[in-house]
This record gives sequence, C-alpha cells and structure tokens, in this order.
Amino acid sequence: MTAVLDPDLRSIQETRDLLARATEAARSFARVDQVQADRAVEAMGEAAERAAERLARSAFEETGMGRYADKVTKNLFAAVDVRRYISPLKTCGVIREDRERRVKELAVPMGVVAALVPTTNPTSTVIYKALIAVKARNAVVFSPHPRATRCVIETVDLLREAAARAGAPADLIQTITQPTLEGTNELMRHRATAVILATGGSAMVRAAYSSGKPAYGVGPGNAPAIVERTADIPKAVADIVAGKSFDNGLLCSAENSLICDAPIENRVRAELTRQRAVFVRSAERDRLQRAMQCRRTGGISPEIVGLPAVAIAQRAGISVPADTRILVVECRSVGRDEFFSREKLSPVLAFYVEEGWEACCERSIELLEFGGIGHSLSIHSGDEHVIERFFEEKPAFRILVNTVCTLGAVGATTGLAPAMTLGPGTWGGSSTSDNITPLHLINIKRLAYETKPYRAADDAVAGDPAAVRSGAVPAGVRTDTAGEVARAVEAFLAERRGRRRV
Repeated sequence: MTAVLDPDLRSIQETRDLLARATEAARSFARVDQVQADRAVEAMGEAAERAAERLARSAFEETGMGRYADKVTKNLFAAVDVRRYISPLKTCGVIREDRERRVKELAVPMGVVAALVPTTNPTSTVIYKALIAVKARNAVVFSPHPRATRCVIETVDLLREAAARAGAPADLIQTITQPTLEGTNELMRHRATAVILATGGSAMVRAAYSSGKPAYGVGPGNAPAIVERTADIPKAVADIVAGKSFDNGLLCSAENSLICDAPIENRVRAELTRQRAVFVRSAERDRLQRAMQCRRTGGISPEIVGLPAVAIAQRAGISVPADTRILVVECRSVGRDEFFSREKLSPVLAFYVEEGWEACCERSIELLEFGGIGHSLSIHSGDEHVIERFFEEKPAFRILVNTVCTLGAVGATTGLAPAMTLGPGTWGGSSTSDNITPLHLINIKRLAYETKPYRAADDAVAGDPAAVRSGAVPAGVRTDTAGEVARAVEAFLAERRGRRRV
C-alpha cells in the first residue's frame, strides 16, 4: 500500500524542495549585472501589466473579497508604478563611492526571500514582492493564504515565465502550491531563507518576527482621518469615502475612522450623505456588530472582510439604498468595549466628533495606540500649523495631507515610495518605518582604505606634537612611560619564574 502523507508533511516537503531550487537560482542570479537584472524586472512588469485584468478576476473569484475594478488598479499599481519607481535604482555592483573617505559600497543580494501573501491583496502583493526581490537579485518563494492559492500560482507562473524568457534562472520565482501553517513555518525558519517579507494577519506577522530570521512585517492599520475646520470639506469627505470603499476596505492603509472637528460636523454629515454614505441608526448598531463580529475571537469575522456595504447591511438586517458605498457608525470611545474603533477590513467607518484640533489629535492617538500604532494617519486641513503639529506629534510614520489615506500611504497619490509592504517602525514592532523597496533586500559590502595611520605608543617620538594629536600618545604623558612599564613587568615576571625553579 502506498503511504499517503498528511497535508502538513506534504507542504513541508514541497517547501524544502522549493528552497533547494531557489538557493541554486539565487547563487546563479547573484552573478548577473544591473542590465540583466533590470531586463528580468521589465519583462515581469510588462507581463503583469498585460495580465492585470485577468489576475484581478482570478483573485476576486477565488477569494470573494473586494471589488474587481479596484483589484485591477492594485495590480497595475504594482506592475507599473512600482516598476517605474525601482527602475533607476542601482542594486548591482558598486552603488556608492566616497572618494574623500576612501570607501566603496558594493550591493550584495540577500539570497532567498520568503514572501507571505495575504488573502486580501494576493495578486498585487505577488507582483510587487517579486519585482523588488528580483531587482535586488534575490530568489523568492511565496507562501499564499489557502483561500488565495490558485490566483497566486497563476501570478507566479506568469512572472516566472517572463523572467525566464529574459534570461533569469527558471527557479528564481516559485510558490508553495499546498500551503499549510506548518509549510509556511518551514519556509520562514529554514536555513536557506535569508529574509522574510510578511504581509498578513497579526499572528502571521508575529510568527515571522519570532522565526529567528530577519523580517519586514506589516501590522494592522486602523488609520484615522481627521477633518479639521479649515479643510476643503467636499474634497476631504470624497477622499475618505473613496479610500474606505476602495476594494471594500481591504488595504491596511484604509481609513477606519473619521474624526470631525465640531464646528463643521453638520457640513461633514451632509457631505457624507451626498457621497452615498449611510449612517447606521442607534437601534441598528447592535445588529451590525453581531453581523461583523467573530464569535470565537471577538474581532472582525472573516466572513464579512471585503464585502460590499450593502451585503454587510443585508447580513445585519439593515435596509440601505442599493448604491450605498460605505456604512458610518457613530462612536464616542476607543478600546475593546467599542467594537467599531478597530481595523475593520470592510467599508464600515467609525465617526467621532471632537471640539478643536487638539481634541481631534488626542482621539487619533487613542485610535492608533489601540491598533495601528506607527502605521498611517491622514489630516485634511488648510492650516499649516495644525498640519505641522500632527507631523511632529502623532505616533504614525505616514502622515498623509489632503489626500486619500488608502492610496497615499502606498505611494499611489503621494511622493512616497510605491510599495505594498509598509513598515510601522519600532512603535509597531518592526525594524523599519519605511515603505519597502529593493534597497531593503540588499546587503552592502564596504571597501575601506586607511586614512588615519596608526602609531603605537612605543613608536611615538617624545614631545612630538603630531604624535600627541594623532592619539598615539595622550597629551601630558611622558612618551617613554609605556617602555618603562613594560620593562618593570618583565623584570617582575622573570623574578617569579626564578622563584618557582627553586
């Protein structure tokens, strides 16, 4: 009888096989020059651009999350915007030289990148991570979420074939096809893995950090959006509704709360209604929470993640117009007792009213500290003093001004580096606060020539001011002191040796 391995064992064995092949591919690709690396990246990006709609459809149909049109936008962002940004980056050979300090810096690939893929943004994440890994001359092995396996395999096959046609090794880009938690853990902990790009739930990101490998991880977002009294209210509300409804709230940079300055509350409410946002009545609030809350964990139910606002309302037994874009829930507190103050991964927005920008500021800090510290925050204001105070004081590493937070944080509507892995810094438990680029996936080797010759104390000339300035002899100390001490020690040791013989 043929033995049948259980799913975990199959996944572990497949992962080991993939890593063995990826290691050889990484060694081979590490020898290519910038032109050859860029040729592979361009081929991959162009292939992904052409297939953006097909891959978006595949992701939408397999996961059931988000909006097809927005998934196309995310795929194009990864294939075009990211590619355009990284194209001029130097990631091979000598990347810097300081002639005055006589130091050269050489880019060295890290090796094999372990790339975790969430169910929320599967195809766009694969395109993005593959491009930055290959640009840095690394191999990459993906671990897809089980609910997004087919679309990830399809995307990896597309990129793998494009890179191979451009001269890259066949096994430079691979994916686990039988993903399990044990297989993913093997990928993260295996000796062949050099670095982890972790995108997913909090538990998976924590596992990446505790794997013993260097890791770049993304925690929860829970971004607040503040509308201060000097804001362009129609634009501010339009930006917030657009961000919250984009792909039904799946990006970690999506607005999760609107904090309204009290004097403009009525105008903001009216504009939200005009933008097809529906305020949930107090009598319907508990029903919405029961529909959205996971009974086992108390957090957001996976069943509502990425669903349209109308579908979520229907699950809660709430009647809303068919063209509703987002649901708005009025809140007065932050924390475990206020379910809607957390990251919601859906087109549901918490709504707070505070008197003055200082109070808005304090509420935003509460929200970030409850979940999302270090990630992102948006401020809509025409007052540069207020904007600067938010920049200086808020515990978020991306302060987005008068733009869609969802897209501004990833660099789609701002000048930030285009990326789909956004570090929350040490505040959020990460080693970086950057948007991750190929420059985070290279090691830098340095060649340094002598610029300050060393002179030992015994070699210094007594009373030589130059010797004192060089540090060879401390100022005010006789230059023959070191020799005298050495001779005294030697005499003492010789005497001790003579005593032992007797």
